[in-house]
Amino acid sequence: MSCPPAQIGAPFSEIDTPALIIDLDAFERNLDTMAAAVSKLGVRLRPHAKTHKSPIIAAKQIARGAIGMCCQKVAEAEILVAGGVSDVLVSNEVVGLRKLERLAGLARHARISVCVDDAIMVEQLSHAAERAGSQIEVLVEIDVGAGRCGVRPGPAATTLARQVAASRFLSFGGLQAYHGSAQHLRTPEERRAAIAGAANATAETLRVLKDAGFQCRTIGGAGTGTFELEGASGIWNELQAGSYIFMDADYAKNLADGARNANPFEHALFVIATVMSTGAGEHAVIDAGHKALSNDSGFPVVLGRPDLRYHRPSDEHGLLDFDSASSRLAIGDKVTLIPGHCDPTVNLYDWYVGVRSFNTPDARVEALWPVAARGAVT
Repeated sequence: MSCPPAQIGAPFSEIDTPALIIDLDAFERNLDTMAAAVSKLGVRLRPHAKTHKSPIIAAKQIARGAIGMCCQKVAEAEILVAGGVSDVLVSNEVVGLRKLERLAGLARHARISVCVDDAIMVEQLSHAAERAGSQIEVLVEIDVGAGRCGVRPGPAATTLARQVAASRFLSFGGLQAYHGSAQHLRTPEERRAAIAGAANATAETLRVLKDAGFQCRTIGGAGTGTFELEGASGIWNELQAGSYIFMDADYAKNLADGARNANPFEHALFVIATVMSTGAGEHAVIDAGHKALSNDSGFPVVLGRPDLRYHRPSDEHGLLDFDSASSRLAIGDKVTLIPGHCDPTVNLYDWYVGVRSFNTPDARVEALWPVAARGAVT
């Protein structure tokens, strides 16, 4: 792990770059907004830790009513449990004997759940739990439109539920019904249609399970872009939104729903960078390229400078065009970038720099939090 890029108490201007910044005021408002929303909806919140990879942030979510965390990898679950989280769902399929042994061992120390979509996985998971002397809750994942993991909705879920229930070391907990691609459909109408389809598929699966004698403690899914739809559906009872704490440039492209004129969450995650060259005077080169920003969902946006366009990143460099700039940048100037995709950008850093009174003359470093599960991909 590298040294942190700042010291607590330092002014914003003294943060070394590139650095991953949390606007603590906006971040806390986002936490409170989601806590109030799920309370009003009457559902449970199990935030997705793949967004932040931090037991410290997880604790702040749990303190506001979250029942636990979900994550995508066994390694993330291990770090969350080591950091004090006692209830973790690996909202993903886990394949490979070594991973299954680690997961089963972790279940001796915390309440662990996992998703399955194949009989072979159930068999191997049961054997791993038996060897570890642990109990693991299992959610059967159904494909409700994402076209990724999950069995077809309906009878296939019942077949897996029976297999899970037959094991003394596993318990059937319910369904995982997550429509990931719906989160970034741009219009409210598109998102409503996608979740309506997911709701129909989930409701049919619940009917088949009930006819077979199975009750679902958990019907989990939902993300930042659609959580209100799932939460109000009367079907989902556990929401797995993650990006709401930070938001990113891609989520900002979603049009607000209903009478709201703006999305309920604010940008709270930024990367600051420094101008290191002005080349021939037609652009500025900053010290933030592919290794400082994930560009899979588009390039970052320069905060407060819509006249500057980020493009042509390489490993350690990014270009800001001056084409229509109202004022040019000089060597040593700092810029603040809104990442295109928050989750993989976070995974590029060792440290969060928490800033209070962000974007004001009084901005100071208040917190330094390790990105504890950075690189936890197994």
